Amino acid sequence: MNYANFTKDELISELNALKLKAAVYAAKGIALDLSRGKPCAEQLELSMPMLDKKLDYMRSADYRNYGILEGIPEVRRLMADLLSVRVENVLALGNSSLNLMYDAVARAVTFGVAGGQPWEKGSKFLCPVPGYDRHFKITETFGIEMINVPMTKDGPDMDVVEELIKDESVKGIWCVPKFSNPDGIVYSDETVRRMANLRPASKSFRIFWDNAYFIHEIYDSVPMLNILEEAEKVGNEDIVYMFASTSKMTFPGSGIAFFIASENNINFTKKYLAVQTIGPDKMSQLMHAEFFPTADALKAHMAKHAEILRPKFDMLCDSLEALHADGVVDYVKPRGGYFASVFLKKGTAKRTVELCKKCGVTLTPAGATYPYGIDPDDSNIRMAPSFADMAELKMALEVFDCCARISHVESLLK
Repeated sequence: MNYANFTKDELISELNALKLKAAVYAAKGIALDLSRGKPCAEQLELSMPMLDKKLDYMRSADYRNYGILEGIPEVRRLMADLLSVRVENVLALGNSSLNLMYDAVARAVTFGVAGGQPWEKGSKFLCPVPGYDRHFKITETFGIEMINVPMTKDGPDMDVVEELIKDESVKGIWCVPKFSNPDGIVYSDETVRRMANLRPASKSFRIFWDNAYFIHEIYDSVPMLNILEEAEKVGNEDIVYMFASTSKMTFPGSGIAFFIASENNINFTKKYLAVQTIGPDKMSQLMHAEFFPTADALKAHMAKHAEILRPKFDMLCDSLEALHADGVVDYVKPRGGYFASVFLKKGTAKRTVELCKKCGVTLTPAGATYPYGIDPDDSNIRMAPSFADMAELKMALEVFDCCARISHVESLLK
């Protein structure tokens, strides 16, 4: 059933039927939310035994006390093993990688970066789109102009990136390299190598490499090149700021955030960290270290997360595939992470989100995946199936199917 082949009368009849269906959903008093990528209660239960472990806090120091600015060695070693980097390249800091990214931008604006000057007024930042709304909000907050860079199946369009960094006012780029938010794209080896080899006009340029989903496979193992290692091969290691956290591994908001970078960047960062704090939450770090004594232990834990998420993503993709077959949406089938990126007919995303809201289903606002909340095509919607249970997700997807079809048919009739 491809609506493009319908006559005008057939479209009107279909629209009336769909609107009656939407009215039934609206009358049910549904209240479902697919707007944020939150772990469900079943996932959170996986980490509850962590709270029952008796902690051996007398290690190289008394972990109950002040100090150890870099974070405890046990969790630094864990993350180093997972990311295939050296322990000395890892800082284990607060509970939020987003916080670390905000601080990194704030330091760059105020004090500059290792080997570079502070980011001056009129600085610009490259933003692969669609992308992560919270990244964009950070640079927007600091008054940094954001420039859209198209995403391809291999990651950001590197021809565009390499051209734009010739401008000295361009100071960085946001990247979610594995299972990108929201497209679920994994950067290809060529993209990672080209990123590692960037030679921007500005000495203060940094790649903000947000490894939010580096271990969040849902279906199969997906390898990816280590950008820090690739940058070191060409003497360009200072260009990379890497971030990660345990937020979607254990307890969101109560985990560990990591900053991974070159020796120069680590030393520069520690200089200002020493003014900000006397040390991180080492007892929380110790809980994680004892729950995950090895990288393999954490990988086994994440396999349990995948078992919970897989049926939800299967259901989501089946629903989107039916819409795709009818010419209503295009989408990228995610292999991991927390999101799916859906592209509707131009000019219909806001209308679809509005219709879903009237039926009781909350989606991420249309435009949120673009800087300043402006999707020039008004076509992209990010969907997050993780938090709802299977029955709730089924209902939410039925509502989305109906509303996406309404906005599509309305657009054809115009």
